Amino acid sequence: MGSEGQRGPAAARGPGQGDPRALRRDCQHRIFVNRSLALEKIKCFGFDMDYTLAMYKSPDYEELAFNLLLEHLVAIGYPPEILAYKYDPTFPTRGLVFDALYGNLLKVDSHGNLLVCAHGFRFLKGCDTGYKHGNLFMSFRSMFQDVREAMDHVHLSGCLKEKTLENLEKYVVKDPRVPLLLSRMKEVGKVFLATNSDYTYTDAIMSYLFDFSHGDKADVPQRPWRSYFDLIVVDTRKPLFFAEGTVLRQVDTDTGKLRIGTYTGPLQHCAVYSGGSSDVVCDLLGVKGKDILYMGDHIFGDILKSKKRQGWRTFLVVPELARELQVWTEKSELFEELRSLDLFLAELYQHLDSGSSERPDISSIKRRIQKVTHEMDMCYGKMGSLFRCGSRQTLFANQLMRYADLYAASFINFLYYPFSYLFRAPPVLVCSPQPLLLTCCASVSLPEGGMGLIEVLGRHPTPWLAGASLSLGALSTPSLGALSTPPQMAHESTVEHSRLDSGDAVTALPPWLAQHGDPGQQVPQDSSGEEEDDGEA
Repeated sequence: MGSEGQRGPAAARGPGQGDPRALRRDCQHRIFVNRSLALEKIKCFGFDMDYTLAMYKSPDYEELAFNLLLEHLVAIGYPPEILAYKYDPTFPTRGLVFDALYGNLLKVDSHGNLLVCAHGFRFLKGCDTGYKHGNLFMSFRSMFQDVREAMDHVHLSGCLKEKTLENLEKYVVKDPRVPLLLSRMKEVGKVFLATNSDYTYTDAIMSYLFDFSHGDKADVPQRPWRSYFDLIVVDTRKPLFFAEGTVLRQVDTDTGKLRIGTYTGPLQHCAVYSGGSSDVVCDLLGVKGKDILYMGDHIFGDILKSKKRQGWRTFLVVPELARELQVWTEKSELFEELRSLDLFLAELYQHLDSGSSERPDISSIKRRIQKVTHEMDMCYGKMGSLFRCGSRQTLFANQLMRYADLYAASFINFLYYPFSYLFRAPPVLVCSPQPLLLTCCASVSLPEGGMGLIEVLGRHPTPWLAGASLSLGALSTPSLGALSTPPQMAHESTVEHSRLDSGDAVTALPPWLAQHGDPGQQVPQDSSGEEEDDGEA
């Protein structure tokens, strides 16, 4: 997308001889690749609505949900003093695990090792199982359940949606590029919308996003938002939508009510349906498997299930990526210093082998590595980067790489790529020790009936997460409340947020947490069994 002046020198050197940095798109417009994908092979583009097509303004929207949550907790008996709590946007992040026994928030790496442990706003302290006041005892598990149920109430009761619709300009991002991109996608393939929201809310949000009757686009003829889609499905109840699904019913767009009976007819233009399943979507649109590129923000409800159940190609929207890239750029000197320390450490051991008696003193290097790592993490917020801690990938990052073929801060980034584009994954022979900026996920396959560790997934919790837990009795370690940094090689270093000492081993989570998914369920393969010529087997 560069100018002719940028491409000229590269052309003079011959194909493939130019500077790769000169060919890169602006980082805020870039789409990142985990598995190669030929865009011209995609016959259908699918979208989630919330946090995908409709982006909510942060932190205003999260603050609204937080305040409604506090109000409901007070309504069920919590002290009114909690209404004085203020939402702190620098603290929370996705991909954390909640320890319901000790009340700790855990940030873990891709192997299940603890990276950060926070008890409230205090890091790495406390092993109590609850609070006792007189004859009253409240366990952390019961408090978690109360908060969980309160957040479900905020979503299911509709109060969050009502407040959002009262002030759309405050809470919803309106981008004129959305209708432009969707109209271009519809020229090259089919487009569908599958959202868990009901029709009334969906219609209000989408009408707002596509209404440019005022301002710069006032002279452009307005199209109904439904005309941008070949199929619209509301009330999908994902992730159930990607399994057996529910009854498919047609929506009366005049009243918003559902028509009785199961819809069995052909696809109708601009019609809206409720329920159904991913199989029904494939049948109505005449597409399947790798013909579809589905875009969503929820790694479990949108990406993991669509990949495992249907074999769809997947695009994960990671709004936090914009901030991560900004820090990556602004604090590049810290990353370079950490890399230099890695090289210096390697030089000390370069000429030593198993017969060497010399033992280099690396204590000062380790302290410096810990200090730099801590400073890097604090640039992202109190819980550090969503994707890494020092040079370690988080569980969130690991699952992004596993289930998302492509990812970016916004689906709008497709606007800056031709529909003939080949997204080519870089060849990797071994796992790179460099602190790569690869992102995101948060889903752990948990044994049924367990209780204890609850993973915090996404910004807007949903009822089907309530049972995601496991007993801490299975842990062989005495406590998850204490964590400190072990003496490790530089590229493995991790840092506590409350102190910078070292010595004790990292507390590991049980093996099931490190599996990151259902080992008995494989991603569907192309029925032809042939290797794709876009570079992915």
